[in-house]
Amino acid sequence: MKKIGLTTTVPVEVLIAAGYTPVDLNNIFITSNDYLNYIDIAERDGFPRSLCTWIKGIYGACLQNGIKEIVGVVEGDCSNTKALIEVLELRGIKVYPFSFPCDHKLEDVEHEIKKFMDVFNVTIKEVEIIRKRLNKTRSLVKEIDELTYIDNKATGFENHLYQVSSSDFNCNIDDFDVELKNIIYEIKNRKPIVRKLRLGYIGVPPMTTDIYDFVENLNASFVYNEVQREFAFPRANDTLDIYNQYYDYTYPYDTNFRILELQKQICERKLDGIIHYTQAFCYRAVNHIVLKENLNIPILNIEGDKLNVLDARTKLRLEAFLDMLLDLKEAKK
Repeated sequence: MKKIGLTTTVPVEVLIAAGYTPVDLNNIFITSNDYLNYIDIAERDGFPRSLCTWIKGIYGACLQNGIKEIVGVVEGDCSNTKALIEVLELRGIKVYPFSFPCDHKLEDVEHEIKKFMDVFNVTIKEVEIIRKRLNKTRSLVKEIDELTYIDNKATGFENHLYQVSSSDFNCNIDDFDVELKNIIYEIKNRKPIVRKLRLGYIGVPPMTTDIYDFVENLNASFVYNEVQREFAFPRANDTLDIYNQYYDYTYPYDTNFRILELQKQICERKLDGIIHYTQAFCYRAVNHIVLKENLNIPILNIEGDKLNVLDARTKLRLEAFLDMLLDLKEAKK
């Protein structure tokens, strides 16, 4: 199967039905031991330092890994993607644009996905067969999520890893199934670990994945990863078809739509506080104003840039925030 790069989660059901192997360029970038090289490639080619690291990393990962075709989300994700795909086209990469309509009407979402299917010459029947197959795997990922916030057996990082990997199923759906079944078996045989604080992580997946281990050492656990969970489509089996599935997907639409699901999860998962991660130079940082105003829970906003580990200042802020949450919890008792 031919590889096709993704700048973010898109209707992969269409691509797989068309005979492609989707490859999430974000995952290639962030898991690379040489991730800084991808950033350097972009900056040598003229990308400014004052630009989101993820965009530069995607660019470098695309060029260095022999990706000849990509799907670029030009509406509903990063505001810099339009510029990114123009540069990639200059480098000879074939680009297929896709949009999540900002007005968030079902008929508009359906229209965009039908256009996408026409571009790749597949039918709704073919796409639905693939969707049902992928949703079996997504059910396994959902089980890991439940082992995190209900059973207290899966770690926050495991929760993050397997959900974020659902954007492209690690490029091999059958192998990913086997990996998921093995890790679920292992997790189920663990003893529960209950820490004093239950945290939610919201915002784009972090550059600094050591945040999960860091908070655990401070008697806290992440039991909710917002965007990663959306990448895994936890409500997919309850939707009628692919149009409704991507209409129900909160990440690309307005903040108020996100807030409805956030409020539900804060209550269901009994969260004590939220860490809101934003990336330097990203417009989504402004969303923090709306989120903080509408969510009745303590929220700490932290920002990442090029480092893939937490810096000293962020660690201090996290420690102070968790201390405050512990004091609040003790005061309520």
